[in-house]
Amino acid sequence: MLPTLARFIQLYASKQESLIVRDEYIKAAQKVIPDPNILINVVSRRVKQLKYGQRPLVESLERLSPEDTALREIIEGKISYELFDPEKEEA
Repeated sequence: MLPTLARFIQLYASKQESLIVRDEYIKAAQKVIPDPNILINVVSRRVKQLKYGQRPLVESLERLSPEDTALREIIEGKISYELFDPEKEEA
């Protein structure tokens, strides 16, 4: 499953520039968000926000790509997600 997820993120990133997403970040982020579809959606939404100028929620000594920054934010618990529950909406 990891090669598919890594490939998708790399393809997403390659639209703007060529870069390699760090596999260790993807593996660690998958421990936080195990569903690859949700992880892809969370990462891609955060990458868009970072590219539009929002500041990263994590600090790094090295310059990270927006994709790596989004993954690190997930790993460090700075970003979470909530699934839509129609039963809660009706109440």
